[in-house]
Amino acid sequence: MFMSKQEPTPNAINSNDVIKDNELIVTNESVMKSAIDVLEKFSITNKLVLKARGETIPNAVAIANIITENILKGNSKIDKILLDSEISEEHGMISNIEIVLLKN
Repeated sequence: MFMSKQEPTPNAINSNDVIKDNELIVTNESVMKSAIDVLEKFSITNKLVLKARGETIPNAVAIANIITENILKGNSKIDKILLDSEISEEHGMISNIEIVLLKN
């Protein structure tokens, strides 16, 4: 889904992927900063997809929990979680996650 054979690192998102307005690619930056980024995106959409791969998956889960259980408790929920793994010769098996958040 996110990986190509030309990808330089297993945690990078493929440069050919188009990032939509309702998507946030999770990185290794502070989870609180990312949670604020989610709030900013929620100002323009009621549905947001957090995308992460490899070592950034725990950050995506933490961000989703911060939003749904703390910042927007009662006004947001996790709609869907998609898990996937890909195998490449260069990086081995890399897991991916997409967490769909909805704002009421």
